[in-house]
Amino acid sequence: MSLLYFDVGLGAMIVQGIVAATAVVVLFSKSVMYKIKLFFGLVKESDYDSIDIDENDTPVDDE
Repeated sequence: MSLLYFDVGLGAMIVQGIVAATAVVVLFSKSVMYKIKLFFGLVKESDYDSIDIDENDTPVDDE
């Protein structure tokens, strides 16, 4: 009978892969669910705040 030897580094790589795959699934599913809700009109498009800054939003320095 042949036993497999798992190095400590291999175990860390396996755990990192599982964590990364879980993060990808969670983030991807949130994006897909948002698009599905937007398609059916359950969420307004303005629910997500934009990071764009208008010129009127910035303070003006009067010298």
